[in-house]
Amino acid sequence: MTNIPATGRTPRVTIRLVALQILVFSLLLTLGGRLWYLQIRNGDEYAHEAASNHVQQVVQPATRGAILDARGVPLADNETRLVVSASRTDLLKMEDDGKAVLDRLAGVLGMKPEEVAEKVRLCDAKTPQPCWNGSPYQPIPVTDEATTQQALQIRERAEDFPGITAEPTAVRRYPAPAKSRTSQVLGYLSPVTDDEIEEAKNTRSPLLRSDQIGRSGLERSYDKYLRGKAGVTRYEVDNLGRVIGQDRSDKSVAGSSVVTSIDSRVQGVAEKELDGAMKEARKQMDRNTNRHYEADAGAVVVMEAKTGRVVAMASNPDYDPNAWVGGISGKDYSRMTSKKSNYPLLNRAIQGQAAPGSIFKVVSTAAAVNAGYDFNGGYNCGSSYSIGGQVFKNFESQSHGAIGLGRALEVSCDTVFYALAHQQWKKDGGLKPDKKSKDWFFRTAHQFGLGKETGIDLPNEVRGRVPDRQWKKAFWKANKDSWCKQAKAWPGKKDFQTLLAREGCLEGMKLHAYDAVNYSIGQGDTLVTPIQMASIYSAISNGGTLYNPSVGKAVVSPDGKHVDEIKPTAHGKLPVTKKTMSQMDDALAGVATRGTAAWRFGGWPQDEIPMHAKTGTAEVYGKQTTSWFATYTKDYSIVMTISQGGTGSGASGPAVRNIYNALYGIDAKGGIDKKRALLPEPQAKLPKIEKDGSIESQPVKPYKPEAPSDSDTVEQAAAVERRRG
Repeated sequence: MTNIPATGRTPRVTIRLVALQILVFSLLLTLGGRLWYLQIRNGDEYAHEAASNHVQQVVQPATRGAILDARGVPLADNETRLVVSASRTDLLKMEDDGKAVLDRLAGVLGMKPEEVAEKVRLCDAKTPQPCWNGSPYQPIPVTDEATTQQALQIRERAEDFPGITAEPTAVRRYPAPAKSRTSQVLGYLSPVTDDEIEEAKNTRSPLLRSDQIGRSGLERSYDKYLRGKAGVTRYEVDNLGRVIGQDRSDKSVAGSSVVTSIDSRVQGVAEKELDGAMKEARKQMDRNTNRHYEADAGAVVVMEAKTGRVVAMASNPDYDPNAWVGGISGKDYSRMTSKKSNYPLLNRAIQGQAAPGSIFKVVSTAAAVNAGYDFNGGYNCGSSYSIGGQVFKNFESQSHGAIGLGRALEVSCDTVFYALAHQQWKKDGGLKPDKKSKDWFFRTAHQFGLGKETGIDLPNEVRGRVPDRQWKKAFWKANKDSWCKQAKAWPGKKDFQTLLAREGCLEGMKLHAYDAVNYSIGQGDTLVTPIQMASIYSAISNGGTLYNPSVGKAVVSPDGKHVDEIKPTAHGKLPVTKKTMSQMDDALAGVATRGTAAWRFGGWPQDEIPMHAKTGTAEVYGKQTTSWFATYTKDYSIVMTISQGGTGSGASGPAVRNIYNALYGIDAKGGIDKKRALLPEPQAKLPKIEKDGSIESQPVKPYKPEAPSDSDTVEQAAAVERRRG
């Protein structure tokens, strides 16, 4: 028989079988390796995680530390309340998602069913307040104001209220001693979110789902000290949820207390005087607009001149921080975040920016001297100053002849500073600046600490603005497209906004002469905050040291054994010689005795407590003028500002004088009554710490002024300033 030769099929089948065997072997090897990894390499870890599925945690929240004023008086502490909470986990197991239970709960608590439902819904991008911003697995507080009778009803009828608890719980309290709410300085709390828990896992202060954390103010800045550490007890349970043993327990650790430099009595006076000044301004007619001043917002800072510590800080409008305790209502949340209420959550002392007006002239004075101009030289204080066809007038077109820089500060002569800034602008090259130009007026402002944060220990401080050449270029790049688009309407449309857009499109990158002269008197694009100006005037008072403003003074452990004092920290020196500093100091004393602020300090004991001041009235396009009043003594600096409030001495002057009266105990005749003085010198020592860790608190008596606040009107203020210059 003839052999038939093999075809090519047999080798192909063999190759396929070999490949299949290799694939199967690889899969088995991979599976074996994975089993080894899970059972041997990481076996203990996964066994522990599996076991933890049968461990339930019971959390004992830590008592949050108190925030105290400089005398140990609580500004924020805790009180025990009956808190009614709902478990979403339990409610969602019900057929109606717990609606019937929540309706019954609303009836017991005297609330509307929709109010209760809003309290327990979860926050997201589309859900407005009120809603729950914390973990959905954490009991959600419905109210922290339950009565004993309501709590007993809920507990005795537990079968009608599954998933509902009513227990005594320590909750935050803001007692407002001496009627000082201290709202924006203290801040508020809200529940921790899942994202925050995840972020804090590997830090020294991990978060639990039951935690509440500070969202603003001191509550946020010092949260890691105040929060403490919650206690956790872990129970082993079977598949039916029955406890079969205790795994381990970690005791809770109370939070530390924070002692501040705030004096609640002075804070109360500052808040009252700011509010009173704004109300008084609203009664006055603005002769430029023929309507009453709006006085829509304001701020005041009282600072220790030699340390930078904040004694009082008020911002208006303000809010009651207690509104956040137990969950904020929809009505309160809308009020705090609405344009109509002018955003009371904003701390205008550190976040409010405005042109400073003439209180900025201390910077321009220092800049002029640094640029080589003689402090005592003769500079023409004419009624106006012209650049090309543009005329820049002195305030009220006043003229004082040839005067020195000191007198220019006293009478707040604009034209002296116009001329100096214009001359220096030309020396620097004008529209074609020399690469080596000194830019003294802008450089000095940066050296004074403007255009950057002061470093205060409160969150979200803003920088303000020094509109130098670099800023002009950056601002032009950011806006040129929109400017040029709007400018296309020219010349058919010749309104002011279109004119500005056309100019910005063509030459917005250049620093013009009018930019320089407006800047020299604190106008134009210049922006500052009250805390920045308080720091500057404190530095002038203390000889030139710029301190980081601070509110926290010490952190005290719960047992009182560890006290970490927060020392004053300096971040720079004013770029001014001792001679010039002394000359400026004399001139600012002259403002209070014979200049634009003299009528506000009539009868002041100048020999015993030398007063120094500078008034400011800043113009803002489309709005009424901003009132500024900056002052200092050897102990304190006080700066107040009122948006759309009128003149510096007219609107803010009386209130600042009244704060000084309270600090030093000045009576109506200018005498010093030390018994009435709230704080004749800064509080240097910390309050006494008892052996049990508690902190001794001094009695608080609200300050009562001897005489009513100065009732001079804004129109009278303008008249006096016209007469005095």
